[in-house]
Amino acid sequence: MPLFKIQNKMNYQSVSSDDDILNFGLPTTNGNSPYVNARDALLNSDIYSLIFQLSSDLASSTLKADQPRAQGILDNPSQTSNAHAFWQSMFAQALLGGESFAYRFRNMNGTDFRWEYLRPSQVSPFLLSDGSGMIYNLTFDEPDIGIMENVPQQDVIHIRLMSRNGGMTGISPLSALSSEIDIKNNVNRLTLNALKQSVTAGGILKLKAGTKLDLKMKQARANRFINDSQNGLVVLDDLEDYQPLEIKSNVADLLNQVNWTGQQIAKVYGVPDSVINGTGDQQSSIQMENTVYTKALARYSDAIVAELNNKLSANITMDLRSAVDPTGDVFASAISDLSAHNALAPNQATALLQQSGFIGTDLPEPVYPAKGGDNNGSN
Repeated sequence: MPLFKIQNKMNYQSVSSDDDILNFGLPTTNGNSPYVNARDALLNSDIYSLIFQLSSDLASSTLKADQPRAQGILDNPSQTSNAHAFWQSMFAQALLGGESFAYRFRNMNGTDFRWEYLRPSQVSPFLLSDGSGMIYNLTFDEPDIGIMENVPQQDVIHIRLMSRNGGMTGISPLSALSSEIDIKNNVNRLTLNALKQSVTAGGILKLKAGTKLDLKMKQARANRFINDSQNGLVVLDDLEDYQPLEIKSNVADLLNQVNWTGQQIAKVYGVPDSVINGTGDQQSSIQMENTVYTKALARYSDAIVAELNNKLSANITMDLRSAVDPTGDVFASAISDLSAHNALAPNQATALLQQSGFIGTDLPEPVYPAKGGDNNGSN
């Protein structure tokens, strides 16, 4: 008697976006696709630089949980890479595609013991027909795991940026850069062609005094001139004049057009264009630009913390200070200002600096120079 596998049929509908930014199989129109491929986008130096800096700074931030079990998985989420590499990969994917995924492997007690990063192509999200939640179909690279169907949303870390469907899925910032990237690619091609054409002809050899030469004789004279120039010696008579060509200034103008697309990329991600080596606002100070950059990191960290709080049921915070102020100088300066204005007592300022690790906790007792000028220190 044949055995038939009974499939688990659940009522659900797909919530995948029709304009998935990472769908490599989308048809194109006249060879031009309106979508930005994340893999191709990273070939753009401005996008790569910005994504690397944002994801690295977010990964360098400190995730803190009020529960030891949640803190443990946040500190060591992966068994195949270190924590910084795992989190940077998660954040980079979110910045590129608008969302990122990780599957939570848990034991019988429901405690997380490892997470596995999932590419968007490995995840198919669905909405239950009654709207009570979401489920996922997951495809793993490991043959021993294979395909998981109807995975509940609580088992999947799903970081989302801006959404158009109530927060179920995210949309990619790259979707707002399709025109800019296309313009930059065209400018690059145009600039290369202009440079090639500008150096194709080494110069112009003029034959003066009303000399009449047919095309064949002109070509012969040009070939002889080229051969002489390659040998290192050219002899001209009074009836010939050679003028070398120069690269015109409009070629340099083409190179400057690339800066405009860099500014647009920085604008989409909410950071100063100086982050990707742009000119920035000449009237803005470095401190003001750092403030704008910190606010941009805070926007992304809010989306990250919201998802982790929801799935881990813990009070999780993301301290950006280690990313935006790695040496602690800005923090120490702020504490010094508060202390100078009597907002903090000296012992309170010292305690805060010690808690942050800026100064050590085993400092000797303070010794102050004696006042009054006496050698024995008496007043």
